[in-house]
Amino acid sequence: MGRWNGYNGRSGRMPPPRRWDLGPEPETEYDIRTELRRVVCGARLQLLAKQSADGYWQGELEGDGILQSETILVLAFFGKERSPLAEALAKRLLDMQLPEGGWSLYPGGRAEISASVKAYFALKLTGHDPASEPLQRAREMILSLGGAERVNSFTRFYLAMLGQIPYSLCPAVPPELLLLPSWSPVHLHALSAWSRTMVVPLSVIWAKKPVRPLPGELGIRELILHPPEQWPPIRKPGETVRHGFGWGTFFRGIDRLYKAAERRGLLPGRQRALRAAQEWMLRRIDAGDGLGAIYPPIVWSLIALDALGVSPDDPAVRKTWRQLERLVIEDERGTRVQPCLSPVWDTAISLRALYAAGVDGNCAAVRKAVAWLIDKQITVSGDWAETVPAEPGGWCFEHRNDFYPDCDDTAMVLMALHGFVNGTCNEQFPRPFALIDEQAVRSQVGRPRPGTAEEEDLLGRATGAIHRGLNWLLAMQNDDGGWAAFDRNNCRRFLCHVPFADHNAMIDPSAPDLTGRVLEALGTLGRRLGCPEVDRAVRYLRRSQEPDGSWFGRWGVNYVYGTWQALTGLRAVGVPEDDPAVQAGAEWLITHQHADGGWGESPDTYDHPERRGRGPATPSQTAWAVMGLIAAGKQSHRAVLHGVRFLLARWSAEEGWNEPYFTGTGFPRVFYLRYHMYALYFPMMALAKFAASAQHDPPPFRPLVRVITPADSSRQNLRTA
Repeated sequence: MGRWNGYNGRSGRMPPPRRWDLGPEPETEYDIRTELRRVVCGARLQLLAKQSADGYWQGELEGDGILQSETILVLAFFGKERSPLAEALAKRLLDMQLPEGGWSLYPGGRAEISASVKAYFALKLTGHDPASEPLQRAREMILSLGGAERVNSFTRFYLAMLGQIPYSLCPAVPPELLLLPSWSPVHLHALSAWSRTMVVPLSVIWAKKPVRPLPGELGIRELILHPPEQWPPIRKPGETVRHGFGWGTFFRGIDRLYKAAERRGLLPGRQRALRAAQEWMLRRIDAGDGLGAIYPPIVWSLIALDALGVSPDDPAVRKTWRQLERLVIEDERGTRVQPCLSPVWDTAISLRALYAAGVDGNCAAVRKAVAWLIDKQITVSGDWAETVPAEPGGWCFEHRNDFYPDCDDTAMVLMALHGFVNGTCNEQFPRPFALIDEQAVRSQVGRPRPGTAEEEDLLGRATGAIHRGLNWLLAMQNDDGGWAAFDRNNCRRFLCHVPFADHNAMIDPSAPDLTGRVLEALGTLGRRLGCPEVDRAVRYLRRSQEPDGSWFGRWGVNYVYGTWQALTGLRAVGVPEDDPAVQAGAEWLITHQHADGGWGESPDTYDHPERRGRGPATPSQTAWAVMGLIAAGKQSHRAVLHGVRFLLARWSAEEGWNEPYFTGTGFPRVFYLRYHMYALYFPMMALAKFAASAQHDPPPFRPLVRVITPADSSRQNLRTA
């Protein structure tokens, strides 16, 4: 990490800015503007057509093969490994297998040991012959990676539940954690929100140690190279073996002591802890779309409740099975499982993209979406209230997850609602009812606004929701000035060394990308430099800027995402475009543009930061970079024009933009995502913002003129200095 006190990492005065324009001939410029209008309006039609009848948008959220394999393993625990669903998921697994035999965490990634072991096991359970060519290739790859003993802690639990290894090879997950007071250095609420929802059911599974024995021929003994006593300790991705004493050594010692005490029956609070765990899970299942409304705790809670003796007919169990079924997609592309649903996120961004593309509150689609978002505001306290004395008012990611609103969704929804209240609309583009066949979409768009009373009611409700959401969001600011996703000051880094922390997200500290988005929301709502919360957040972003000028992206891949959001947030609150941090971030984006005009970055940059900015160019990442440069005052830079041309050239009136790569992040180094709507609303938003900036060139953006050098004609990756 480094703090910038000069342009491009050098201290001292700023050099005089180079000045650029778009450079095309008048005829070419006319063609670009015409193409912009055609593509933005066409993309707008595609987006409006995807709106649900209830008013929200929800694109598919795609993960890697572990979602299919773990579902099969859970079904196998309940004796359903040969069910139609399990067999359909196995077919999907075969389709996802790499040519070299394993399974990766994202398209273009290398084979990963835990994903590969679970996929192999799932295929055997669904009747695939281990002598078949796909399983032979998989077995060879797994053995070359070190065998089943190299899998992570969560995978070990699956193997133990299905009788392949003893539970002693899993890290202990003490249910007594629920009984520790909040003043203790280690307690449940010191963990990140997503870790809590996984740890509580896992603690029940650890205590009860349920096993479904399997016939020997269905096991995976052929993947195990060493006896249990020779299995290595569990380590986080990227963690190296260190000699001497450290937190990892300390917690592994605690793990051994705890297991010894358990064997001797020296845990008198066990039954009380299990009752607390059951009550904890049931409350959150009742208040959401399953425990945590995300895949891992949903499936773990099914096993935990069964281990506790809860009847399969219990309402909580039946609801959890229904929520798992809601995550399954079956269509012509096959059967697959989503990690969760993303309606609030997709709806808020879709609204912002529509505003940028010329749609305002006169459109019935907008009004319906706004009303839906207002109804989704969470007005009850959740886990966050353990450390934050504030009135509730945030939004969650999913349809319902009352205990877990998050700052990212709340910031995005606040901007979407403000756009409605403020009448934000790009006037360059014709209204949608002038472009759409009213017979086809009469129920969604083109209707006049309702009467005054209804209009005032919706505006009043939106204004009240913004007020509550803003107060909650401000209360969630961390002491370091940044924002995290679900909690405040959740940053006890020593907890990242407990043996079951290898999902690489045990805590929830401030993130530059999320802080940038909150700043963007605060700027949208009128907060500027001089506001204490804004000043603290700006200082955080200055501290967290990388030495090369980029920012890390926790929730999107990766430095392109983080740099876009940091630049947008800084500029939204009044940081000038000639500020060294802004100039350095823009320079980083410019120098990492690909020769084809796009931007792309692979998830492997989380393992190899030196590869930042490298990867196949994608529409969503190109859109982020274009918007980041526009925010930094570079809307007339040739790099922006090349990025715009990249997006224009890759749009299809039939399919929109095609993006097969994963540009979303769940857990860095562990789990990545493909948001299917990212390739629609982000490019559409970027093109609309470019059209607005090129048309009006409003303050504080300065009009620029082009400087041509001989080198310019030989490369498309242009620098401003």
